[in-house]
Amino acid sequence: MTSTITSPLTVVGDPARPALTVGVEEEFLLLDPVTGANVPVAEQVRTALPRRLREQSRQEMRRSMMELVTGVCTDLGDVRAQLVALRQSAACVAESAGARLVAVGATPVGEPDRGVPSGPRYQDIVDRYGPVALDPAVCGMHVHVGVPDRDLAVQVCNHLQVWLPVIQAMTSNSPFFEGADTGHASWRSVQLRRWPGVAPTPHFSTADEYDATVTDLLESGVLLDEATVYWYARLSASYPTVEVRIGDVCTDVDDAVLVTALIRAAVATAVADIVDGRPAPVLRECVVDAAHWRAAREGLGGELIDLRLGHARPAWELVDEFFATVSPALLATGDLTLVVDGLARLRHTGDGAARQRSLHQGTGSLPAVLTTLAEWTRAG
Repeated sequence: MTSTITSPLTVVGDPARPALTVGVEEEFLLLDPVTGANVPVAEQVRTALPRRLREQSRQEMRRSMMELVTGVCTDLGDVRAQLVALRQSAACVAESAGARLVAVGATPVGEPDRGVPSGPRYQDIVDRYGPVALDPAVCGMHVHVGVPDRDLAVQVCNHLQVWLPVIQAMTSNSPFFEGADTGHASWRSVQLRRWPGVAPTPHFSTADEYDATVTDLLESGVLLDEATVYWYARLSASYPTVEVRIGDVCTDVDDAVLVTALIRAAVATAVADIVDGRPAPVLRECVVDAAHWRAAREGLGGELIDLRLGHARPAWELVDEFFATVSPALLATGDLTLVVDGLARLRHTGDGAARQRSLHQGTGSLPAVLTTLAEWTRAG
């Protein structure tokens, strides 16, 4: 759950039609190829990576997890190439360590070893949060988009609220947990709500108000440090970015690039709305929370809460309206065709949870599902 983009991201060009830089963080599980259980070999795998790629990997709370991080990109072709290189290299090294690298949102079979890596911060987290810090591993996808003005970035987070449940549904990829179907498309989303810092982003008027709230939460003891602010969209503590961290890690690179394109376009659209004086709606927090629960439960296979109207609608209607809203930004960056093709593919295949369930229905074997997921993870 760390945030580790390697250098600052910036906005360039006309602020009314920005060309935004972007970086992507993906978390993966290392699974036993026979049983599907988590195996604690992350440091062994990281150490064996080529130096350049090792510098783009990060330690995580579970020794069965790896985080892989792109550099700063402006072109989605570059994003894709980096994601492929990172996934394939880590997958090859994982195999030599007797594990499989798998893009899946929650621990599918079990995690016998829940010890934390060495280091005072990890022990502080366990001391502060107790058994919550020792839950089985979960894996997300975090997208950083460059917005260097912090007051503007706060306003962007306000504007993103309406669409974050839609993005959450699109990335749903964790229906199985500890050997059973949870009935949820994203069990990761449910599991993470046990952490006190994980929540929908509050509505703020200024960066000063944002910072004062973070300070109050630190002084209350609910947060260990600023890095444990796990709001679904947040201002990076280290870089001039808006970080969207609502999604499960995607099954394959094509989905990851699609979601990255849509998030960047959503941020660009928000910036344009702010420049033009269009305010973000002020939403009831309980309804926002309910919308995220519904997205975690149903993914793209059912209905989602339309936060503009306050009632449920078919998920794909909201996806289509999200696309329509951000399409001018996609056109401006040359990403429109990529997203049109990606959404057609997603509509045909279903979200990651639907794909996993389809595989399981066909085989009756969760390890067989994970074998296919490992293949999808490393596919270029």
